[in-house]
Amino acid sequence: MSADKITILYVDDEENNLFSFKATFRIKYQVLIAISGEEALKILEAKKVHVIITDQRMPEMTGVDFLEKVLEKFPDPMRILLTGYADMNAVVDAVNKGKIFHYLAKPWNEEELDMTIKRAYDKYLEKAELTDMNEKLAGSNDQLEFMLRQRLLS
Repeated sequence: MSADKITILYVDDEENNLFSFKATFRIKYQVLIAISGEEALKILEAKKVHVIITDQRMPEMTGVDFLEKVLEKFPDPMRILLTGYADMNAVVDAVNKGKIFHYLAKPWNEEELDMTIKRAYDKYLEKAELTDMNEKLAGSNDQLEFMLRQRLLS
């Protein structure tokens, strides 16, 4: 899959950050933006997303709270946490509760964020391939069991 097919959901309560992110990455990626965790969850219901990038400090729902909710319904997208504060508790929570792929400090560095998105997408593809192989293996196993039962009954 080519890079322009990667779909990113960027969640931040500051509109300027949303516009800046979209302006920076819209040519390389399909960029979806949400101003809150609630809005982002609605987008996830409607669209397939490969990588989620969320700010930590947002009103109503923190980035970690949002990522916890994402995990319940949408475990596949890779998750990246951004925060402008040196809040180690948030980072620890994000790793433990939100199962994040990576943590980056704000303001983000375009090159570092781009490389992180690419690595996250590679990991997304790896996980998808593993899931696919496991499903095929389970199907083959079911067929073998069926054939074995047929032989035992004859």
